[in-house]
Amino acid sequence: MDSIDVNSQEFQAELQKTWKFVHKVNETFGWVQNPNEEVNDGVAMGLTRNKLIYGKRFCPCFMVIGETEEERKKADNRICPCKPAIEKEIPEDGTCHCGIFYTPEYAEYQKKDKIIKEVVHTHSRGLSKDEAKILLNKEQLDGDELDALIEARKLKMIDFILIDVREMMEYKMGHIVGTDAIVPTSRFYLEIEKFNDKKDVPIIVYCLTGSRSYQVQYAMKSLGFKHVGNLQYGIMTYPGEIEKG
Repeated sequence: MDSIDVNSQEFQAELQKTWKFVHKVNETFGWVQNPNEEVNDGVAMGLTRNKLIYGKRFCPCFMVIGETEEERKKADNRICPCKPAIEKEIPEDGTCHCGIFYTPEYAEYQKKDKIIKEVVHTHSRGLSKDEAKILLNKEQLDGDELDALIEARKLKMIDFILIDVREMMEYKMGHIVGTDAIVPTSRFYLEIEKFNDKKDVPIIVYCLTGSRSYQVQYAMKSLGFKHVGNLQYGIMTYPGEIEKG
């Protein structure tokens, strides 16, 4: 079956069976749906399509390898709910690769994260203390998010160290107000030793475009720093206050 008519009675009937299957999987494993219904609908339709074509609900986010049933079995294609999702992805990440199954905890986090994004990017209000703590745990931050965190720090909701990893010349040309220290990448391993007693404190790093700070972020993780956030696209995208000197 090369062509699938999603509006056909056959497809719609199988789609209903797929949803029953999804709900049964959730009940069996104690999972819940992704809060984003568009993702769920897309994955469910993909599972239905594969069921009609191959006779099994192969994960729609991966190519189905093999022309015959025997070849597909040997290729170890993912069949929903797949072994990697059950044993690794959902326990470790909170969701499967396709994104239809969530742990209840991760689903709640995603709901809160959506609210935080709306607050931060629409500037409708300041962050609550709980929202600020959640946002501080993000590894990659945009300019609005860092600006909101700096404001929350001023209000003593949270605490973190903000580090500029550019060279002193660049720092003097303009840096983010609230920067606590400069750790130039040219002297990174020497300068970062000054923070060895701060490995349990949240740290956010930034540079011009986010490239150097991204490298520093992972170097610091390898050195045992517990949480390091990165201004993803650098000071170029930061909307808050910049000072020179």
